[in-house]
Amino acid sequence: MENLRQRITTNPHQCGGRPCIGGMRIRVSDVLSLLSAGLTNEQVLNELPDLEPLDIQAALQYAAQRLDYPQLAA
Repeated sequence: MENLRQRITTNPHQCGGRPCIGGMRIRVSDVLSLLSAGLTNEQVLNELPDLEPLDIQAALQYAAQRLDYPQLAA
């Protein structure tokens, strides 16, 4: 299976350094916002025709990994 993480790029000169899909100007947060608004994967692909289905999976995986960090108890 393709490494989905490779589909996410970060460039300080593009979209303010925010993570994007494969060097495009489609931010991970754009994909997540559409999904959280209730759009299906198919609807997201229609809204952002440059995306591929694996890009949506990559955005979700990226978000899950960014949120999965240990917190030290004080």
